[in-house]
Amino acid sequence: MKYRLVFSVLMSFVLSSLMSLWVTWINLGWSGELFEHWMNAFSLAWPAAAVIAFLCGPTVQAVTRKLVSPA
Repeated sequence: MKYRLVFSVLMSFVLSSLMSLWVTWINLGWSGELFEHWMNAFSLAWPAAAVIAFLCGPTVQAVTRKLVSPA
């Protein structure tokens, strides 16, 4: 359980930070407001991503096992 929690927090941090930066940059371009808007988007995205990663992780792992295991 500890591993799953730490993994979910770290993976969601990386994904939500990069994705929120990407989408904010697409919407605003390189502007003086980019960092402020990115931090706002990230602060909303990370908690949601962490919960989703924690709750959906076991199902995604099970589906992955089925997809990559020999038939």
